[in-house]
Amino acid sequence: MTPTQTSNLDTLGNQLATAALTTLIRLCPEIRTASHELREAALVAMRARSREVVDELLDDTQACPGMAEAIFASAALTLAQAGITVLRDV
Repeated sequence: MTPTQTSNLDTLGNQLATAALTTLIRLCPEIRTASHELREAALVAMRARSREVVDELLDDTQACPGMAEAIFASAALTLAQAGITVLRDV
C-alpha cells in the first residue's frame, strides 16, 4: 500500500468513525447517561465490526461507485447498530 493509499484509508476510517458515533448518539441518546464501562463496551463492539464493515464498504463501492454515499451511510449505521445493541441489551 502506498503512503497516499494509507492516508486515504485513514481519512475514510476517521470519517466513518465520526459518522458512526454521531449516528449512535442520535439514535441512542441514553448513551449520554450510560456508565463509562457501558460506553466503552459499545465502542469495543463497534471497533470489533469495523474491519469487516470497511472491507465491505470498499468492495461495494468498487463494484458500484455511484452508490458510494449510500454505502458509506450503511456502513455508519452498521457500526452504530453494534454499539446500540450493547447499550440496549444491558
